[in-house]
Amino acid sequence: MNVLLLRDVAAVLLAGGAGERLYPLTRDRAKPAVSFGGPYAIVDFTLSNCVNSGLRKIFLATQYKAQSLNRHVRMGWSVVNAELGEFIEILPPQKRVSENWYLGTADAVYQNLYSIERESPRWVIILSGDHIYKMDYSKMLDVHIARGASLTMAAIEVPVGESRRFGVIEVDEDSRLVGFEEKPATARPTPWNA
Repeated sequence: MNVLLLRDVAAVLLAGGAGERLYPLTRDRAKPAVSFGGPYAIVDFTLSNCVNSGLRKIFLATQYKAQSLNRHVRMGWSVVNAELGEFIEILPPQKRVSENWYLGTADAVYQNLYSIERESPRWVIILSGDHIYKMDYSKMLDVHIARGASLTMAAIEVPVGESRRFGVIEVDEDSRLVGFEEKPATARPTPWNA
């Protein structure tokens, strides 16, 4: 992706989860702040993916026990250059649009639209801050732009028996998203794993 186009992209990392299945590791910290491989934390995977993809306008939406995550990002992620308009900005819950704290991932984005829109990005990439993977987001953005898509979603295939643990997408023959179900009660096959 063209470097000039990357300036028109804002990344929003959702990093407010409690990570209950990782307790006691999350007793004093959010799941993205859990240590991984020495001085690193789970959130470093997504931040590294952003930086290595050329994304330099990064918002980090926090909520649950965020102090250690805030400290980790402040002390370990000074690779962006503010003079060039680059940033990693922590967005604590502020009850900007309602009296509630974040009511889920979509609400975390909604409650921070003011901050996101202030940067006037042409594209917004919404990412989980608590997943461990490697991905070049610029390649996904290239496909998104080439197809003229309104929405692009990255996903991986999992065995049918595991699908109850994840959100499940349904796509048509052109790989267009036609359905989504969060953690379905019963496992169901897709055309790929039937």
